[in-house]
Amino acid sequence: MIQKQSVPNPTANHLECPHSGYHWRGQSERFFEGWYLRVTLSALAEPLQGRIAQTFAFMYSIDDPAGNSPYSGGVAQILGPDESYYCRTFPNVHRFKASPRHLAVSHHRADSRADQSAHQTEGYQFTSDAHSGKLLTPSGAVQAEWQYTIEPIATWGEPARPKATAGWLSYLPVFEPGWQVLMAHGLASGWIDWQGTRYEFEHEPAYAEKNWGGAFPTKWFWLQCNAFPDAPGLSITAAGGAREVLFWKENVGLIAIHYQGQFYEFLSTKTAFTWTIDPWGYWHLTAQDYRHRVEITGRAHDEGAYVRVPTREGMQWLCRDTTHGELRVQLWSAKGEVIVDTVSNLAGLEVGGSPWDASWTATS
Repeated sequence: MIQKQSVPNPTANHLECPHSGYHWRGQSERFFEGWYLRVTLSALAEPLQGRIAQTFAFMYSIDDPAGNSPYSGGVAQILGPDESYYCRTFPNVHRFKASPRHLAVSHHRADSRADQSAHQTEGYQFTSDAHSGKLLTPSGAVQAEWQYTIEPIATWGEPARPKATAGWLSYLPVFEPGWQVLMAHGLASGWIDWQGTRYEFEHEPAYAEKNWGGAFPTKWFWLQCNAFPDAPGLSITAAGGAREVLFWKENVGLIAIHYQGQFYEFLSTKTAFTWTIDPWGYWHLTAQDYRHRVEITGRAHDEGAYVRVPTREGMQWLCRDTTHGELRVQLWSAKGEVIVDTVSNLAGLEVGGSPWDASWTATS
């Protein structure tokens, strides 16, 4: 049964990243906070053995939690098997709960059994090591239900030293929006029921990140994968966008890899960095510093799916995703030694914002 009365407690001995807690502090200005949790079912259990591997991406957000705004409310979106999509809104911001210190978030449509029967309670809750929820159709039927635990393997940065994804400046209110990878790699075990089909899994790749602020960037791209058949434990996250810093805008990019206990990070503000991103279907990034060189190439072989993201004008269909992208990752030492060269067909690839009427090329 889903807990409804309080925010769940995270595991006390788990080392959490900076920015794991909820950022809203009661201000009435435009504000959102959103979370992205992904489970990649790379080896499906019975009775689905032999079917194509799938991904479930859960996207949660809260807008203008002070209330009394035309944009106030919560949204739960799921990008499921074969890019199938479902979305439910949670208009009552007072039923949203989150810890300001830890990763512990929940939002439910009913607060008590007096509002709704216990077995039909709709909503979600998650911490760094557990995630459960249920979404209904407008008629009250169960559209999706899930419950699984997570064993965190890598947060962000060196194993024993989690750090802010955007660096020390992320602690100052100058970025729009803030971004933090909460868990670059973990192992999920449990079950997800999607439109009447039950997926049971054990020790499958899990990932989590979050954003917060007044709006998403005006334009961005994103790549993520931690399900590589030939390189277990490898996790890569890459992103770039046009972000606001105080009174100006700048293009910034990042490539980061967790592999065999090592953390490799490339920032466009510090290293040689290039990208070419098509409006849809092709992502290519390179970066090099004095120690390593990296090249990643992503390709989408399907049309993907559109999801909603926060904007100044509320939630909008400005983001296009695939969870079955092809991604090749190549990493070399400065001497040319190959550290990793592998491919996955289970990458998350994304473009968002506008305009996307031509390829986006940048060099730093």
